[in-house]
Amino acid sequence: MTTIKRVGILTAGGDAPGLNAVIRGFGKTIIGYHNMELIGFRDGIKGLVENRYVTLDGSALSGILTTGGTMLGTSRDKVHKYMIDGEPHNMIPTVQDNLDRLGVDALVLLGGGGTAKNAKQLMDAGINVISLPKTIDNDIACTDTSFGFATAMEIATEAIDRLHSTAHSHHRIILAEVMGHRAGWLSLGAGIAGGADIILIPEIPYTVDSITATIKARIARGSSFSVVAVAEGARDVTDVADYQAARLLVNAAKTPEALGAAKSHLAHVEDSQREHTFQLARDLEAATGLETRVTILGYVQRGGTPCAEDRLLATRLGSAAADLVTEGQFGVLVAARGQGTEPVPLAEVAGKVKLVPTDHDWIATARKVGTGLGD
Repeated sequence: MTTIKRVGILTAGGDAPGLNAVIRGFGKTIIGYHNMELIGFRDGIKGLVENRYVTLDGSALSGILTTGGTMLGTSRDKVHKYMIDGEPHNMIPTVQDNLDRLGVDALVLLGGGGTAKNAKQLMDAGINVISLPKTIDNDIACTDTSFGFATAMEIATEAIDRLHSTAHSHHRIILAEVMGHRAGWLSLGAGIAGGADIILIPEIPYTVDSITATIKARIARGSSFSVVAVAEGARDVTDVADYQAARLLVNAAKTPEALGAAKSHLAHVEDSQREHTFQLARDLEAATGLETRVTILGYVQRGGTPCAEDRLLATRLGSAAADLVTEGQFGVLVAARGQGTEPVPLAEVAGKVKLVPTDHDWIATARKVGTGLGD
């Protein structure tokens, strides 16, 4: 086994609360406990390709536990399809050369699903890599949770809490659009914790008629307002059918021309559904007669100080990753398992998404307390 002396670390994909806490947890363990050197690559894969880095020592890691964002910067580049002048290039050989010149024996990547794919590409090329699960969406396969999720859920929950007062005062329907890409974890968790009257998630296509019925039933009981938590990936049944049909055309394309046309159609379908929350608001106002407003939480969910739960998770996962480096165990995602951790082969993670099962306990709980799910 190769003796590891110097390790590189980078953050990739979208920013999330807890990234700096992971850098700190990994760095303090690898430097102070395992006596190795650490460098951080700037701006994710971009810095890895362009050989831009900074030496990380104890002073560099001091004071970053509570700060949001990432001290290293980030990007969404693909290492095997790195765009140069509008053309994709495989930059893995360049990355290998950069690591060799720097004497970096192992590389740790903090990121979500796309980063896991990048990590697997590097692993397949023979580079010693470890990935750690970062995303507010909580949609990374094979891990109980990811750092960033707990903080984002706290932020979304507080927003829903605050929207109740204005919805009640003005007798309105207020739709709070929550992030989460095509997974409903964030909107479902925040919706339950914030007492949303209706929660709409991608895994359960909704109908306007069903939502209207729930709102009218509330009105009949004397509640002249409703708060709806809407996942950004939630769609009504018609939109879901249109999207699935467009995806089938892409998968069935046999020629480059057909594939190009199918992808163009898919992009058109996706673009036409981008303002689905505003369309839903118009539909509900027309159906119920109640004034309806939309609040899009957006990037506020990804910013600011990580909560205690995320700081603890980030420190645990970062420290566990440092131990795996010392043991020479690479090609894995450091997954959260209860209060422990478990290395999971990247081949089981890359390209997979963890969606909310329709029989999940959170969904059952929401139904039992009377929350509408739009179906």
